[in-house]
Amino acid sequence: MSQTKGKPHSLWRALKIGGLALAAAFALGLTAPDMAWAQTDAAAPAVEAAAPETPVVVEEVVEEEAAAPIVDKGDVSWMLISTVIVLLMIIPGLALFYGGLVRAKNMVSILSQVFVVTAIGMVMWLLVGYSLAFTDGGNLNRFVGGLSKAFLNGVTTSSLVETFSVGVSLPELVFVAFQMTFACITAALVLGGVAERVKFSTIVVFSILWPVVVYYPMAHMVWWWGGPMMASDPANAEALAAGAGLIWSFGALDFAGGTVVHINSGIAALVGALVLGSRTGYRKEPMPPHNLTFTVIGAGLLWVGWVGFNAGSNLESNAYAALALVNTFVAPAGAALSWMLTEWLTKGKPSLLGLASGAVAGLVAVTPAAGFAGPVGALILGLVAGPICLFACSALKSWLKYDDSLDVFGIHGIGGIVGAIGTGIVVNPAFGGAGIVDYAAGGAAVYPGIVPQVISQLKAVGVTLVWSGIGSLIVWVIARGLTGGRVSKEVEAEGVDYAEHGEVAYHS
Repeated sequence: MSQTKGKPHSLWRALKIGGLALAAAFALGLTAPDMAWAQTDAAAPAVEAAAPETPVVVEEVVEEEAAAPIVDKGDVSWMLISTVIVLLMIIPGLALFYGGLVRAKNMVSILSQVFVVTAIGMVMWLLVGYSLAFTDGGNLNRFVGGLSKAFLNGVTTSSLVETFSVGVSLPELVFVAFQMTFACITAALVLGGVAERVKFSTIVVFSILWPVVVYYPMAHMVWWWGGPMMASDPANAEALAAGAGLIWSFGALDFAGGTVVHINSGIAALVGALVLGSRTGYRKEPMPPHNLTFTVIGAGLLWVGWVGFNAGSNLESNAYAALALVNTFVAPAGAALSWMLTEWLTKGKPSLLGLASGAVAGLVAVTPAAGFAGPVGALILGLVAGPICLFACSALKSWLKYDDSLDVFGIHGIGGIVGAIGTGIVVNPAFGGAGIVDYAAGGAAVYPGIVPQVISQLKAVGVTLVWSGIGSLIVWVIARGLTGGRVSKEVEAEGVDYAEHGEVAYHS
């Protein structure tokens, strides 16, 4: 594919467009009211959820006449630890995983991109991201929140959020930090699709615009709802459904981000790869990973951090966090083995890269099901995801001839779809799943049946594909138009490191 041409590189232009987008987003949301479901039943017991439906809506401190919610130091401690190890997933986990997969001449480039996306992601989350994801959006509430909590307005050491048990809460700052890491890693995952030819300035523009256009609305659509206190009263059923995000209103289950994080990033990476075009020499010359040691270290750090990612999404330190932890062990183990065996049978040799890639595919697949599946169901998800993702990263990619450099779409996009749909099956209590909590029935586990639940999951996948596909296309086109999108053929041949950053990873 020919090199994409565009306007010359300008960091000031990149920052300027980001600022204009931020100002426009702020103006659009100034009038959106915040949605605060206050606890009103002082006598309501703390009922532990059999399995949370989605992460919880943020609420303000309870009104003076209501009984104070329980804030358990064990829950708080677990969530602080989870937040830190999710950050570990990104820097250094994802950075090393991706760094080992690129060629040596592009190591500094990919490390710099992961770092800057994380830094911008944290700042953007504080400025507008948290508010757009976790407040009421007024007339746009099905799709995105408002800006009543922009700049963390009203978020203090006294404000609380509900967990998944009636009457149990967390300090809001803990929830802000935990969800911040999700926003950062989702944007960072996209980088693998455009590695080794994208300009640093293009990534700066992307990391400012893409979360606003795609990630924050997706997080809102999947995880915004009224909370367990409101759900515990059958009289609130109509208001609960009307005030929820679009995908939550389908009854779709996504425990820790199968749609929000993985399908979303996989589609964005694929779109970016198509918009920017293939690397020079792709399919004509070998482009092997330059350091599998780094890749395996990164994969191991991803696996450790994923425990915080999945088990932390329970928001409480209890048996369901333990269930998510066990599932985060067995699913990637199953996927690593099934990927390895498939590769062994078809190619004659089991590769280390296949083992690491399979483990990541299993982690992706179990993410939406982490707190819903039984351990056997999670193992089956992993065993199924391994060969499917291997096929997507090899045969499918070869047939369609797209250059997703580090197989973000093949692993995160396809693995996320497998996991999202499979969640509708493995949640079934008859298959060892935890069921879906019914707060109005005192926390009892229910299940609507395989067909209705899988249909809900398919609707969630469909919305994610469309929203991420269209939104990502808009952002990549803007970023390419402002910065040129990709480096010149000469820079690409020499290596992006020195031309873009004035430094190299290795000195001979």
